[in-house]
Amino acid sequence: MNWDQIEGKWKQTKGAVKEKWGKLTEDDLEAIGGRQDQLVGKIQERYGILREEAKKRVDEWLKANREEPAAASHRDKSPQETTHAGRSTGGHS
Repeated sequence: MNWDQIEGKWKQTKGAVKEKWGKLTEDDLEAIGGRQDQLVGKIQERYGILREEAKKRVDEWLKANREEPAAASHRDKSPQETTHAGRSTGGHS
């Protein structure tokens, strides 16, 4: 998923954003309105981190969401099929 898609589907996406960054309020999410620079700024403000760190976290989240469709296809496979080099790709321990 790229940022244009996130911005276009903000109403659907803001739940995932809220799940990732729980300190963001509903008012924050409305003010962000799908704009990446606004999301970075609100994360910086709510979490008390540098803007560069907030941008890095948003970029990492975006990258993970880009890879999500591939991860979703693994959910239908057995655990043996989703294990690589002895590690499960499920992410939960």
